[in-house]
Amino acid sequence: MSPPPEPVTPGPARGLRRTLLTQSWLELTFLHWAVDPARVAPLLPAGTRPDTLDGLTYVGLVPFRMHRIGWLGLPGLPYLGTFPETNVRLYSVDGHGRRGVVFRSLEASRLLPVLAARAGFGLPYVWSRMAIRRRGATVTYTSSRRWPGPRGAHSRITVEVGGRVVEPTALEHFLTARWGLHAARGGRLTYLPNHHPIWPLHRARLLDLDEDLVAAAGLPEVSGAPCSVLYSPGVPVRFGPPHRPGPAG
Repeated sequence: MSPPPEPVTPGPARGLRRTLLTQSWLELTFLHWAVDPARVAPLLPAGTRPDTLDGLTYVGLVPFRMHRIGWLGLPGLPYLGTFPETNVRLYSVDGHGRRGVVFRSLEASRLLPVLAARAGFGLPYVWSRMAIRRRGATVTYTSSRRWPGPRGAHSRITVEVGGRVVEPTALEHFLTARWGLHAARGGRLTYLPNHHPIWPLHRARLLDLDEDLVAAAGLPEVSGAPCSVLYSPGVPVRFGPPHRPGPAG
């Protein structure tokens, strides 16, 4: 019998054996919609199932600025390692109870990192024209896909950043405190752990949303306003080496 999911913790669930990658995630906005787990279960890698809270799982649309990706303790790259990114994601748990994220697509504005992530980790990165603009408390993220298709898949997201979240709700922890990602590589499940400080979160108000990235990622259509809108100035992040979970004990 598989163990139950590990607890949702605001800080890292476990240490890293060693650091493979370093980077920072800056100026993030988290948009989420609740969906029926049965609708997204077929889209998850074999060996995982939808992670749920009170019977629901979630589709996330998360734009941000990737900053200075570095390898094996080397200094982060100022140009190739720094770029806007927007991901469409689901929430997963594997046979060992490890909670994680499954990326359905990841828009990025640097072609070389896109090619490296696709080849090295099997992640569905795509090359896009992107920008992040800030005026006072208002942040706007734009993207338009270049390669691979569907060419022109796009997003425009504008939020107004509000006050600091002093005590996140159970749902806000569930959606943001994720300490690994699941991906299928070579027909097998891969788990890539990460480690970063507790998120500094802010409430945010959605001012504008025009996107078809969720549909382009093969996800069920989401309708209406997102049920959760959050912003974070960001955190420094470390990733450990990937490993392939064996059968659950």
